[in-house]
Amino acid sequence: MSIKAYFPERVAIDFYGNGGFRFAEMSHTGSMLILPDGIHGWHPVAFEEITPDDFSTLFDTVTGSTFVLFGTGAKQQWPGRELKAAFARRNIAVEVMDTGAAVRTYNVLLAEQRPVAAALLAVESYKSQD
Repeated sequence: MSIKAYFPERVAIDFYGNGGFRFAEMSHTGSMLILPDGIHGWHPVAFEEITPDDFSTLFDTVTGSTFVLFGTGAKQQWPGRELKAAFARRNIAVEVMDTGAAVRTYNVLLAEQRPVAAALLAVESYKSQD
């Protein structure tokens, strides 16, 4: 049985890099999904391995009124046709950007109390969000 990391709130991300994230005085190694019910560990490591199935929890949870950010790693990369179609079928708009930009945008939208979700691939370079 695999245990998935879960934090039951949406909070600002203080740091990203070194293969993970820091938030709420805790750290998480690996990628993350931030959904309306909190922050979840997410198994993808590289953009190239992402499939629509990796977003099944997001698709089951998020509605079209939620702003979805996809942090694709150290650089912005564009999802393939299959992934774009999976979002379109559910009427969910997704903004694709590198993980650093996604973290900064998520923090702003969260502070504005806007409905936001994020799928963030972990990166190695270390950045403070102060």
